[in-house]
Amino acid sequence: MNSDSCVFRPELGAIPEFPAVRFSESDWRDGILVRTPNWLGDAVMAVPAILQLKTILPPYCGLFVLCPKGIAPVFEALPFIDRVVALSNPHAFMTAQERLSVKRLHAGIGVLFNNSFRDALDLKRAWIPKLFGAKARFRSFLLERSYEFPKRQDFTLNTPHQAAKYLAIARSLGAEAWNGVMPEFRENIQPETCPPELESFCRRPRILAIAGGAAYGAAKRWPAESFREIARRWIAEGGCAVALGSKSERPIAEEILSGLPAELCWNAAGETSMDGLMYLLKHSAMCVANDSGVMHLAAALGVPGVAPFGCTDPAATSPLSPEWTIAFHKIACAPCFKRVCPKGTKECFDRITPDVVWKIMKSEL
Repeated sequence: MNSDSCVFRPELGAIPEFPAVRFSESDWRDGILVRTPNWLGDAVMAVPAILQLKTILPPYCGLFVLCPKGIAPVFEALPFIDRVVALSNPHAFMTAQERLSVKRLHAGIGVLFNNSFRDALDLKRAWIPKLFGAKARFRSFLLERSYEFPKRQDFTLNTPHQAAKYLAIARSLGAEAWNGVMPEFRENIQPETCPPELESFCRRPRILAIAGGAAYGAAKRWPAESFREIARRWIAEGGCAVALGSKSERPIAEEILSGLPAELCWNAAGETSMDGLMYLLKHSAMCVANDSGVMHLAAALGVPGVAPFGCTDPAATSPLSPEWTIAFHKIACAPCFKRVCPKGTKECFDRITPDVVWKIMKSEL
């Protein structure tokens, strides 16, 4: 990737190498438990590593996932995962019932794809003997092995990619190299059980999914008027548009869709479950999204798309799909990783105009 490029394909890049870990047959007990990241986008970036961990399991062992309740449907849709334990509050210690559920899995190995000290301690309290994860927050003494990665640097493009870090841990534990192909996600919503409004909209042709929010902060968001212009052009060519996001992002979605034909648009922000969001994305022809969880999920589900990047780093968190294109203009102060632009201008988005994004979209169709 040329650091001055405005438009380019995502790249996973090199996978860091660490010494291999050897396991005895007794180490496995009944399987391996993976604690996912809390945020949707980070969790999706961990899917390739979780998939590869399946390849190292003895045939009598299971692959288990521990994740926040809100993103549990993503992992429940992956057939290679044997059990998902959902956390009611991922920012607190497990409840007694959650800890009991983990204990009953009788996993011998735990892999933490987050940086939490609390979670490492929690898994020790759940009787998982061998834990592996990144070196972070003074938790190394709780881990069988901790992995140190380069610290993030502001104003430069950082490598390795976040997904490459997860894959590096999996490789160290004996996993094979990832072939670059995301696994298939099954649909947990069927047409006959789908909410009427969702099913009705999904029957429409040429749906453009728009994710104009970003929980991280305003500096991450391409302007609403730019998303609106893309939607306007898409609708003019016979399509329809749906704005996605959380309930708190509903005002952003309203701003994006304002002035567009109401009968051809739907503000679905906060209106769908995670299963519903996945169903809607699978029925979309294309997605335009900020660097966000929806961006990563759409890419994982095989939906082509375009992602304008501003304050965040496309070298580290680009979507894992060759069908996506990144629009990013490297300026001196980007990526800054600030939640609010210190200059108040979001200059990093200035050269990513609707014309730039529309040209990419037209070339993909």
